[in-house]
Amino acid sequence: MSRRQQTSVSASQFDSADWKKEKKRILYQRKFRDTLKSTVAVLVVVAALAILAATLWLPVLRIYGNSMTPTLHEGNIVATVKTTEFEPGDVVAFYYNNKLLVKRVIAGPGDWVDIADDGTVYVNGRELEEPYLEEKALGETNIEYPYQVPEDRWFVMGDHRSVSLDSRTKAIGAIAEEQIVGKLVWRLWPFDAAGAL
Repeated sequence: MSRRQQTSVSASQFDSADWKKEKKRILYQRKFRDTLKSTVAVLVVVAALAILAATLWLPVLRIYGNSMTPTLHEGNIVATVKTTEFEPGDVVAFYYNNKLLVKRVIAGPGDWVDIADDGTVYVNGRELEEPYLEEKALGETNIEYPYQVPEDRWFVMGDHRSVSLDSRTKAIGAIAEEQIVGKLVWRLWPFDAAGAL
């Protein structure tokens, strides 16, 4: 075999090996790019669904103030569920004057509420059991008792009765269903106190 033929064979072998490496590199890059695109697309869809769910079905709220102590403290982060069905004892978030307030449902539409001077609450003539309270207090009130809750409205009070502004005042009064953002169901933060409400 002549020297020229040897050089030609070596060059073609070298070209073939380089071509295979280059082809492999290009295929790898294409596969990597496709995987990256699909991963980003999936993450965007998941993030959009999470935001949609958090906005429409499961809003997450941060607690400000101390009107719900000892149940909730300032800085707690809670998850709420959108619903229109509430029972006495449920903790709800609602809009009042462009603010979001958190209080406990005491009585529903048509119920009669009475509060004694020592802060004992009666609903429809029966004393309300309130194990979530540290102390009873009449608090700030300027409504006449016994008070009948209007239709489609809810009577709410904070757990820290001496400082809470709630349905006991004419300013807030019984809240309408349209004002309610949802029922608080889970404390997310702090982690050591996380759990159902």
